[in-house]
Amino acid sequence: MKKKDERLYNHNFIEACNNAVNGIVYAATTQSNIKKQLIIGVIVMILSLFYNFTTAEFLCLTFAVFFVIFAEMINTAIETVVDLYVDTYHPKAKIAKDVAAGAVVLAACNDIVVAYFLFFRETELTQMGQSLFSQMIASPTHLAFVGIILTVIGIIAVKAASNYRKQKNPNKDVFIPSGQTAIAFAILTAIWINTQDPVVFCLSLALSILIAGNRLNDTRNLGEVVFGAFMGPLIVILIYGLTIFRI
Repeated sequence: MKKKDERLYNHNFIEACNNAVNGIVYAATTQSNIKKQLIIGVIVMILSLFYNFTTAEFLCLTFAVFFVIFAEMINTAIETVVDLYVDTYHPKAKIAKDVAAGAVVLAACNDIVVAYFLFFRETELTQMGQSLFSQMIASPTHLAFVGIILTVIGIIAVKAASNYRKQKNPNKDVFIPSGQTAIAFAILTAIWINTQDPVVFCLSLALSILIAGNRLNDTRNLGEVVFGAFMGPLIVILIYGLTIFRI
């Protein structure tokens, strides 16, 4: 009986999550389209702060941003599998790649439609023309989610840059901040700003410290974990600061 290769299987939930993150980092490192989409995602999230979107509108915007990245990653996965099994031209291999690329185009078309109805309506443009910063939203929930989303995109970008340096210098140690710690402390900061409840803050802080401790045990060095613990809150505080110092 043929023995299964254990490297092909996830042994626990944490390992599955780490492998998923590795897939995202790989895509962000090697695929120029995903790099551009992440940059556009950052710009769109920041622009959303200047529009008084409803919850439903913000959800549509967030879904559109992540949907096109999702489609591009599926396209990358399909192309990789096809290239793995086919090393010469085959019509069906071309069809598989073309269909996958078509899915990305459809997702991009969806983004254009969503962007038009959310950003380019005449009333919204008029409001923006009156005073850019005076129209900045003050919804704590909106600000919290924008800050956390930008933290996720930021940590992906930093990990992708670190991974790129590692590929160029395999024998050199590369500083890779802890993404889980950054996200945990970003959420902690958003919770404190929104609730200012000491009990809720202490419970959230305990969970964040547990996550940081887990990352330390998982072959992370102290500097990478501390950097992540400062990176997340800094991004969230900057987002909230935009509303405090608006004109």
